[in-house]
Amino acid sequence: MEKVWLKEYPPGIPAEVDVNEYASLKEIVEKTCARFADLPAYGNMGHSITFRELDRASGAFGAYLQKVVGMKKGERIAIMLPNLLQYPVALFGALRAGLTVVNTNPLYTARELEHQLKDSGATAILVLENFAGTLQQVLGRTQVRTVITTQVGDMFPAVKALITNLVVKHVKKMVPQWHIANTISFPAALRLGREHALADAQLGHDDIAFLQYTGGTTGVAKGAMLTHGNMVANVEQVAAWIARDLQEGKETAIIPLPLYHVYALTTNLVFMRIGTHTVLITNPRDLPAFIATLKKTPFTAIIGVNTLYNALLNAPGFNELNLKSLKLTSAGGMAVQRAVAQRWKQVTGVPIVEGYGLTETSPVVIANPLNIKDWTGTIGLPIPSTEAAVLDDNGNIVAPGQTGEICIRGPQVMKGYWKRPDETAKVFTADGWFRTGDMGIMDEKGYFRITDRKKDMIIVSGFKVFPNEIEDVAVMHPGVLEAAAIGVPDEKSGEVVKIVAVKKDPALTEADLLAHFKQHLTGYKVPKLIEFRTEPLPKTNIGKILRRMLREPAAKPAAERQPGKEAATAS
Repeated sequence: MEKVWLKEYPPGIPAEVDVNEYASLKEIVEKTCARFADLPAYGNMGHSITFRELDRASGAFGAYLQKVVGMKKGERIAIMLPNLLQYPVALFGALRAGLTVVNTNPLYTARELEHQLKDSGATAILVLENFAGTLQQVLGRTQVRTVITTQVGDMFPAVKALITNLVVKHVKKMVPQWHIANTISFPAALRLGREHALADAQLGHDDIAFLQYTGGTTGVAKGAMLTHGNMVANVEQVAAWIARDLQEGKETAIIPLPLYHVYALTTNLVFMRIGTHTVLITNPRDLPAFIATLKKTPFTAIIGVNTLYNALLNAPGFNELNLKSLKLTSAGGMAVQRAVAQRWKQVTGVPIVEGYGLTETSPVVIANPLNIKDWTGTIGLPIPSTEAAVLDDNGNIVAPGQTGEICIRGPQVMKGYWKRPDETAKVFTADGWFRTGDMGIMDEKGYFRITDRKKDMIIVSGFKVFPNEIEDVAVMHPGVLEAAAIGVPDEKSGEVVKIVAVKKDPALTEADLLAHFKQHLTGYKVPKLIEFRTEPLPKTNIGKILRRMLREPAAKPAAERQPGKEAATAS
């Protein structure tokens, strides 16, 4: 495949990979489990399972879904979990059963969860008991007929499981009251599944592996249809990219990012594919516990985002860790700040290797080579079997150094948006380029750099926030006449959400509006800044709010540009 303007490819990395080596993720999982059977596959909270145990448990879960529940190939199952051992077991079990997985943020509000379940048509869900109360609120309005619940310690040995579950439920009081009729526990589902043989699901590259939800111009979250072909391609592409530096069956990787996020999801698949011992961090915000795990676990690779690495660098005890085994620090999701990158290299001796991708591209499309000596400040080069180019508004490739929209073609690019052909058409050019919405340049050596976003998307600690969704929630409040959401730079999270609103009810307060947002939006989407205006918001001649003008300080009313008159922080 032609590499647009690319003069030189990193030594030892192939320009192309065989995307047809595996027919499906199912085949990768089953062959990997057989090949590395006795090696540790996944660890969490001090307990690990081998690839043989992963094979047996995922096979039992898949058999339960097929033979007991009666789910057919292509049906959707939602997984609503943080990083626990149950996640890979359920994930691989569902894929082996021929089902489509709908990864679901366990911190979703009832509104967000209801939309995703209804839109995907999921008929089953695996949910951690801590979040079952949210599911209870919406279940009757969805197509879900099978609810499997799990507790934090369900994959631990008996004594550890009992103690862990008791502590979570009764000591830490992390499980609110809930009641859903006719649920089944995860351990019970595994027991029933072991009584049946997993049927061989015939899967090919066109079958949908994931409905991975992302926002969009409509403000409604859309399911990117990521096929087995898309995912197999990206796994093989990334595996080829790291093959010079990471050895099969020899590595230990730390995944603190949630597996429901596409970056962690695919990285996890790559690590699994090469026989890595992957240690899942359930709550990376608990830095003392996180660092205690790192202290006990000699690890060779870690993935994260800028905010996570910055938090680790500033956490007591991190600089005392023995990091001699560390080979790879991978970053994605948001731009890495120079100061963070430089300090990470100083403390660990290993540079942060930055890459780039999107939900719609499975996600990795561009990355820095692993053998860089220092952070480059770029997102890197196109990975194998991937075309990347910078196009102008007419779809023409611009010269190196010129700004345009970064566009992608490759086998990892999604099939389209689930049940949204109109939205799918908007993001593809006539000759098959996927429009990323990110503006950037490519230099003479083929390295890409992002300069701005064409879309109004906001990135909060690596998570996409789409202004339309925030605005839709804002105007649901009877006291709001109109509103616009914009991103504001933030040292900690890269950006935070700011809402600019015009009151319908003069009595509306920041506290009222903030409570409304917290009821309807998951935490990272909740605006941290709220500004009320008395004048109508700036609009085009057809009535579209000009968010760009709201981002320009000169557009603010004079009184609000005075010192001390900035928008108040709502935290």
